[in-house]
Amino acid sequence: MIKEWRHRRAVQRVMPGDGRELKRFRWWQLPFRALFHLRSAGDDGRKTLYAVDVRHWQNQSSGNVKAHLYLDGRLHAVSKLPAVFPVPGGTFEVKMSGFGLKRCHYVTDEGREFQLVPDPDSAEGRRARLDREHPALSRTIGLLSLCVLVAALAVLVPQLAEQLTKSESIAQHTGNFTSPIDVPTWGNIAIGVATLAASTERALRLRHSHLLDGAAG
Repeated sequence: MIKEWRHRRAVQRVMPGDGRELKRFRWWQLPFRALFHLRSAGDDGRKTLYAVDVRHWQNQSSGNVKAHLYLDGRLHAVSKLPAVFPVPGGTFEVKMSGFGLKRCHYVTDEGREFQLVPDPDSAEGRRARLDREHPALSRTIGLLSLCVLVAALAVLVPQLAEQLTKSESIAQHTGNFTSPIDVPTWGNIAIGVATLAASTERALRLRHSHLLDGAAG
């Protein structure tokens, strides 16, 4: 029920585009722009090229990040994130986390899902190329990112529990908890930097876990 309500609200946020031309991806946009494509064939055999363009560091703190849907190179629709764009045969769903996109999929009316293809010049496209050309290295990097987030969570949870039980109102019910892991300030900073890098790497592959990446954010 809640999911359907959110879906309807997202559809209502969609505004028509002004037909402007899609600009090519520039190398200096790597940190803050995501661009994905999908070529679709209609019942009449006509090929349609869709593109989803998100400038995800633009006004992110104020929640004004928008997704732009292009149809055959022209701006077709605009919506704040999370976005749901109705198109013939289904919808495009676009969501992001604090580290980048976590979803950019075409969902058919029958419920099948297809992730859009990242532009080869984008950060997501370069990460996808690494996966194609060096799969073993790609898997190692992915596993390392996962291990970093699991380790960071293992350190964070005891520290958080210790801070919470310092409150008298909580301690009188649970007692005081002392974290078995004593991390110095520089260690917490290093963990923060590592988790940022790990979650960003996962976002380049549109991987997201509420427990791991959400805790890192």
